[in-house]
Amino acid sequence: MTNGAYLRYVALGDSHTEGVGDGDDTHGLRGWADRLAEHLARHSPGVHYANLAVRGRKADEVRAGQLAPALAMRPDLATVVAGVNDLLRPSFDADEVAGHLEAMFAALTAQGATVATLAIPDIGRITPLARPLGPRVQGLNERIREAAGRHGVVVAETAAHPVVTDPRLWSADRLHASPLGHARIAAAVAHALALPGSDTEWTRPLPAAQAPTTAWRTVTTELRWAGTFLGPWIARRLRGRSSGDGRLAKRPALLPLTEPSRI
Repeated sequence: MTNGAYLRYVALGDSHTEGVGDGDDTHGLRGWADRLAEHLARHSPGVHYANLAVRGRKADEVRAGQLAPALAMRPDLATVVAGVNDLLRPSFDADEVAGHLEAMFAALTAQGATVATLAIPDIGRITPLARPLGPRVQGLNERIREAAGRHGVVVAETAAHPVVTDPRLWSADRLHASPLGHARIAAAVAHALALPGSDTEWTRPLPAAQAPTTAWRTVTTELRWAGTFLGPWIARRLRGRSSGDGRLAKRPALLPLTEPSRI
């Protein structure tokens, strides 16, 4: 950090940090980390930004594949967000996942970087079929907060505000944020870091939906979601495949970012 400004930002994580749900693979993904970098650039001309995140990565894979490159870039700001892909697997172990996150927190902060992470929203409040995962989310969040506290890591408490489960902040697959959701996440991290120009606007609820959802529409929507997104996800798991197979980081090197913020 120079004169209170972050000039070297590196993002580590999975599909959420890659930006899935905000753009597409044809025209490019934006995402909350890009939006946060844009916010930094608005107030700190000359900022450089790298995004090492790759969809489908579990916490151990983020640590194994992204931590060393991130350390080599010597960032003054890093974001580390992972664990959702672990939550969805039968073999989930909250202590193991938190251990990988803490190892990344420790290594980056020991090198002098400011590190930020997120509390994970309860996906059971977004996708009714995922309600059994609620205790897993709560347990992982508790461990993330504890690990963050031990290393001075900033936690953006996105899970604490009702607006984060508004369906309009989520894409059709309900696992990734929509463009509006990514904008809110970026604003939440900016606020947690006390960046210039940040505020609590991101916590405010959206205007009321125009029409209430009927029970029949809810059932129809759930069935359509299960067939379109849940089924293919299960099929990939059974084949031992990942959505990130063969993919590389979209921004693997620290590059200048001069585009003004659009948060």
